[in-house]
Amino acid sequence: MRVAIAGAGNVGRSIAAELVGNGHEVLLIERDPEAMRPERVPEAEWLLADACELENLRQARMEGCDVAVAATGDDKVNLVVSLLAKTEFAVPRVVARVNRAENEWLFDEEWGVDVSVSKPRLLAALVEEAVSVGDLVRLLSFRQSQANLVEITLPLEAPHVGKAVAEVPLPRDVALVAIIRGRRVIAPSPDDTLEPGDELVFVCNEDAEDATRAVILGKSR
Repeated sequence: MRVAIAGAGNVGRSIAAELVGNGHEVLLIERDPEAMRPERVPEAEWLLADACELENLRQARMEGCDVAVAATGDDKVNLVVSLLAKTEFAVPRVVARVNRAENEWLFDEEWGVDVSVSKPRLLAALVEEAVSVGDLVRLLSFRQSQANLVEITLPLEAPHVGKAVAEVPLPRDVALVAIIRGRRVIAPSPDDTLEPGDELVFVCNEDAEDATRAVILGKSR
């Protein structure tokens, strides 16, 4: 993929290094000369420019990008970059960083955002995921599809413990995508058996979350 990242701070550089390491072509756009540190990610292309300016995005060949990432520390900038990337350059996938929790509601398809990543929400979800057994924890929202990545840690008394995946009557628009068992990550097959303490990771429609909780944990939950 070709990926453009607006914002070359710690977050932007970390994303770029990871993507470059996975074999992708990455462009980092940064407007602050003091933040331009090409030696930190030498394999990436660097551009000193304001990503909120149309002409600069044309210079960056934004129309040829598969993904645009708005990763600055300013929510206003991230919204503008997302909107321009989607409406002016038709970038297929736009990912935006949310810095302040109160601004999260703005990061939707009307602003060109396909996936928003909220640091406060993500940290809260990780805390919940670490300590919650027997409840559904939302880890990530996919704005464009109205679907969420959710996790449930199976308690001992869960109704389907000891049963095969194929026997679990999941609601419509819900997919079990992974079973995390200790240090193992299992791509679930119909014959895999659920065990107490398993972390079940689902992609599901938001409207199906309550039904998923009821199926996996029992209606009393």
